Amino acid sequence: MLWLRLLLKNAFRHRLRAALTILGLVVAIASFGLLRTIVDAWYAGVKASSSARLIVRSATSLVIPLPLAYAERLRAVEGVTAISWSNWFGGVYVEPRNFFPQFAVDARSYLPLYPEFVLPEDQKLEWLRDRRGVVVGRTLADKFGWKLGDTIALRGTIYSGTWTFTLRGIFDGAEPGTDTGQMLMHWQYVNETMRARGRAGDAVGVYVVGIREPENAPLVSARIDAQFRNSRAETLTETEQAFQLGFVAMSEAILLALQAVSYIVVVIILAVMANTVAMGVRERASEYATLKAVGFGPPAVAALVAGESLVLALAGGLVAVALTLPLAAAFAGVAGSMFPAFLVSRETIALQLAVAAAVGLLAAAWPAWRMGRLDIVAGLRQIA
Repeated sequence: MLWLRLLLKNAFRHRLRAALTILGLVVAIASFGLLRTIVDAWYAGVKASSSARLIVRSATSLVIPLPLAYAERLRAVEGVTAISWSNWFGGVYVEPRNFFPQFAVDARSYLPLYPEFVLPEDQKLEWLRDRRGVVVGRTLADKFGWKLGDTIALRGTIYSGTWTFTLRGIFDGAEPGTDTGQMLMHWQYVNETMRARGRAGDAVGVYVVGIREPENAPLVSARIDAQFRNSRAETLTETEQAFQLGFVAMSEAILLALQAVSYIVVVIILAVMANTVAMGVRERASEYATLKAVGFGPPAVAALVAGESLVLALAGGLVAVALTLPLAAAFAGVAGSMFPAFLVSRETIALQLAVAAAVGLLAAAWPAWRMGRLDIVAGLRQIA
């Protein structure tokens, strides 16, 4: 208890200096946490992907569709348990900045492949009955204030014209990281409408394939691609995780930059913290000499210096963690549907506290070593 009182008294002796140091730590550690959360959010789709699902797309390009006739051949592949498909719709809601993912899917086969989408049974039945119905995730419904029965108009980009849908269901995520910021509509309705307008139909953007044994994903993928080798529309089959990583890889340079900046911020505050600790220790060299004169050994004196630094660092770290949560919520509101899930993970909070502790200890390393080796006579000479 005496040691704690001594640490607190010395750490906050110069209140303005301590307050400014803590403020700098708060800004740095909170920024570090927010940047790490942004990186985590970028990988959220990858982390949430299932090892029991494969994605089959055109081997030439993702924008080139596959024939609907491939579905029956895919069902016959050994190891495959379920088949569904989806097309990217790409509509605009009110204005382009209201971007969110929209997929035209085969509703009856799609939902069983995605058990992480929790949709009430009555809403599911309503959606299946209504060809012009859609379901949306909770995040999307909350953002735009949509309620069941609302009419939603989208201006088509890939599928031209104005499309009017009725909201029939709102799904939640089975896990906190589940993407609930997307809209699902009936592929059959979109397909029939485009055929009625004289455009080619029966085209699939990607097939979603459920497999029995996830460890056999490479083998099943090879079997699928072998089915369509040398055909007019060859396929590329990969795990859902690999498919998601393909999109993340497009932004890899940005992600590396964000990670680098997060650590640069920590290095800067480490330098500031080290200067603050060194300044305080230099001013109190005579006090440490007195402690050594009355029997405190070098390890005890060094521990006092390190303890003061650690108290300031952890104070700043705890405040930073408390601020990171509302900051992340505010950022998620601004970012809209850019990220599938924007949550501050427990790992990020633990890393923030670990970084704060590391900054405190590293900043005190040199001053603590110096005070541990301080000559008592030389230190006492500084007494005015």
